[in-house]
Amino acid sequence: MKPAKFEYVAPTTVDAAVEALRAANGEGKVLAGGQSLMPLLNFRMTRPAVLVDLNGIKELSLIELRGDHVAIGALTRHREIEQSRLIASKLPVMAAAMRHVAHLAIRNRGTIGGSLSHSDPAAELPMLSLFYGAKLSVQGPSGRRTIAAEDFFVDALTNCLEPEDIVVEIEFPILQHDGWAFEEVARRFGDFALASIAVSLRRAASTVEDARVAVMGVADTPLRLKEVEDQLRGIAIDNQMPDRFSELVLSCVSANGDLHASAEYRQHLLGQLAKRSMQTALAAKGW
Repeated sequence: MKPAKFEYVAPTTVDAAVEALRAANGEGKVLAGGQSLMPLLNFRMTRPAVLVDLNGIKELSLIELRGDHVAIGALTRHREIEQSRLIASKLPVMAAAMRHVAHLAIRNRGTIGGSLSHSDPAAELPMLSLFYGAKLSVQGPSGRRTIAAEDFFVDALTNCLEPEDIVVEIEFPILQHDGWAFEEVARRFGDFALASIAVSLRRAASTVEDARVAVMGVADTPLRLKEVEDQLRGIAIDNQMPDRFSELVLSCVSANGDLHASAEYRQHLLGQLAKRSMQTALAAKGW
């Protein structure tokens, strides 16, 4: 099929893009990488009156170190993030996860702002934004505002953006942790995840001083498991820790089932990934 008829606008500033969306009266769509939008247009699952192409707004493509944060522009391609030395050095969990994002052709065009705005619960970047505690800079008719990642995702393929809003930039705090891991299982490499987990740890003597844990593919949104993080702090590091961590994760998650996998299978899979991720995180510093 082919898309329904629409008007095409190619602004060169964020202000002009927001104005084009405002003038569309809720009938506009933003085009960034187009890896999710174009199939929806072709199948006529969405029929915008106006398509606002952001690709001419150069300021939206960047990766910058800003003190204890890394800022990534919304138009930055997945492949740029995957190949960035800065990301590998400061946000290693993100660097590891980017290799699992779809296929190379999609990573060459897909953008971080597009992925976050699409809000697929089985996509890596939404989960990473929760994992790192990212803040999204969003611009609308009333100006620019900041939204915490934990407040951004509402439901499957649903977020808190208004029709005239555009994600401009995302800031990711740099975690001062000693060991980390990212684990994912999909039916085929490049497919959406059936289940995935990210973990990062900081050690204090023979115990865990701090931890970050997030999962995806098992619920209607990605999840940061703060209860698990709280229970890990102060826990003794020993050979039984991977098993205890797996039990903690499963006690805080009730996986969804769908046509791709049953809830029982996803729950089992998540438990195994949790165990493996903890083993990897502990091995990173020879714990």
